[in-house]
Amino acid sequence: MTYCELKQTYLNVAGINLYCEYIINEKPPIVLIHGFASSTYTFRRVIPFLQKHYSVIAIDLPGFGKSDKSTSFIYSFQNYAKLLLECMNQFGYSNFSIVAHSMGGQIALNMALLAPERVSKLVLLCSSGYLKRARKALIYTSYLPLFDKLAYYYVQKKGVRHHLNNVFFDKTLINDEMIEEFGKPLSEKGFYKALIRLLRHREGDLLPNQLQDIHAPTLLIWGEEDRVVPLEIGKRLVRDLPDARLITYKKTGHLITEEQPELVFKNIMMHMV
Repeated sequence: MTYCELKQTYLNVAGINLYCEYIINEKPPIVLIHGFASSTYTFRRVIPFLQKHYSVIAIDLPGFGKSDKSTSFIYSFQNYAKLLLECMNQFGYSNFSIVAHSMGGQIALNMALLAPERVSKLVLLCSSGYLKRARKALIYTSYLPLFDKLAYYYVQKKGVRHHLNNVFFDKTLINDEMIEEFGKPLSEKGFYKALIRLLRHREGDLLPNQLQDIHAPTLLIWGEEDRVVPLEIGKRLVRDLPDARLITYKKTGHLITEEQPELVFKNIMMHMV
């Protein structure tokens, strides 16, 4: 199943070139937000199903994928949220739903907090949550000369397959194409400069009292074998979000869109009714 109808473009938002894959039709808009060290490629197996029912917009976040690895952008969740809201302005949508994976979940929640009138519904896939800001000692260390080169060495030493093993339950799904696609951004030197800025600027995740102010109907989908963001985070989020429910998949890890794309799609459709 392919998504050949999808168009590709770069949007300049606040001076940053954002890579987008999209299909605009007469159907309701849905924006897809990937997680840490990933890209629109995260949704490649879900988009073919979604595009039959929605106008789909998938965006590479600044610092990731094919978007700018800016050394001036402030890589905070709130700034990411503002940037994506402006991106949707450029597409002409005042109201839309969001499907977000991992770190993208925090960005989606920030969007719903900043502009509740614009976010119709949320689907959070193994969303990050309750992480505090990086320790001050680590932030200070990031200013040392060659810190970006150390980060590059650390990531490259372990290799792409090692990182993919951590996000899959069924490791037989990992193939050469996947290793190449997920490995591309990790080989760019600019990625590590952006990564360091994210380390410095990323505020802590939204607090329970902030989550309680988000009233968009929210579906949480989790892999029960998620080793990156444990299921316990989903259980906490469903308690703190006023209008949320949690679905879990057995024998599924963190990269839920690769392991269970059809099931993810079916659950999205049920939630959007």
